[in-house]
Amino acid sequence: MHRKQWLIIALMVVLGLPGILFRLFHWEPNPVLDAMIFGVAILAAAFLLSWSAETAEMDISQGLALAVIAFIAVLPEYAVDFVLAWEAGADPEQAERGLAIANMTGGNRLLIGVGWPIVFFLFIYRTKLKELVVDRQRSLELVFLTIATLYVIFIPLRHGVTLIDTIVLVSLFLIYLFFTSRQESEEVELVGPAQAMGSLPNRQRRSLILVALIYSAAVIFASAEPFAHALVEIGEDFGVSEFLLIQWLAPLASESPEVLVAALLAWRGRAAVGMGALISSKVNQWTLLIGTLPIAFMMSSGDWGFTQGLPLDDRQREEILLTAAQSAFAIAVFINLKMGMKEAIALFVLFATQLFITNEMARVYYALAYMALCIILLVVHRGDIRPTWRSALDIMRNRPEEEFGHEEGRRVPTLEERG
Repeated sequence: MHRKQWLIIALMVVLGLPGILFRLFHWEPNPVLDAMIFGVAILAAAFLLSWSAETAEMDISQGLALAVIAFIAVLPEYAVDFVLAWEAGADPEQAERGLAIANMTGGNRLLIGVGWPIVFFLFIYRTKLKELVVDRQRSLELVFLTIATLYVIFIPLRHGVTLIDTIVLVSLFLIYLFFTSRQESEEVELVGPAQAMGSLPNRQRRSLILVALIYSAAVIFASAEPFAHALVEIGEDFGVSEFLLIQWLAPLASESPEVLVAALLAWRGRAAVGMGALISSKVNQWTLLIGTLPIAFMMSSGDWGFTQGLPLDDRQREEILLTAAQSAFAIAVFINLKMGMKEAIALFVLFATQLFITNEMARVYYALAYMALCIILLVVHRGDIRPTWRSALDIMRNRPEEEFGHEEGRRVPTLEERG
């Protein structure tokens, strides 16, 4: 029973293994071959992560499962950014180049500008529906994402990301993780390889999930950096600037695991869960990732202090402002826990057109465009702001969905009723 599914799982394990072996023995034949080998390894790890995430929902809440998967999938982004921040602390010239901020902002904007629309368009292709409705549990992520965005949007007023930012943002992530972990697990219907994993006895199933998560993390961690370097080398051969390569090509590699996991879930009919994984990844990157940059910088520079940290020049402050503005627009898109065709197209078009405009003021103009659209959506969906906020508070209090809204004299529609 489930023989075919186990063979598929074994195949993904085998395809991921070269990523670890090539990294351990420093085998790097050439940039094109490197990109293919490490790219396939990341893809295989993404499959294993998606099956592990679905199976893990049998034992823990969907929100916590997605948070764990999001953390593992975003490890490459942490690895690349940590190295860049460390190099900036050790060398003032590296700090002036601002590559750590370039990578962080590029990764965040790719996640929303490409990842979210991919999941949406896979959803409409598979279901022929016009709106993607996410579970009310996503209101928790949206609230924490809102708080983080309101905080980060003021960082460009200063000249550095400091230890104070680390304390605030990392604490925010830990609080989010605490409330996510308190949600109860739900009964799930598994299919494919996840069904094979879920058919095992409790102890064996949990052990297999743990091993699969550790193995996937190892493959992703080993493969992402050389994959990114291979893409950068290919880009350099075409004369692309280092800043743009670090901002766009490197994150394309490091963000691929989480986008692939979400896309696989969407393809298998769980688009709401896939979108939830991307929203969780955004919370992760917008709090923990930014918060750890000053630590890497100060560990390398040896200059500790609450007002010390990763310095920001004018361009880096503009990049953070633009990324925060995009985040605000993304929050407004899902304030009613739905995404439609127009919103998905707007997210992609506003991101894609940035790549072809080199004018320095363009970042400010795009930030203003994002903020204007954010305000418009908040006005249009103003009636959904309070219910979403109340839903997040109810989740924090561990109140069941059917009780939500009774204090306001109304009941918020369930997921099925909204769909």
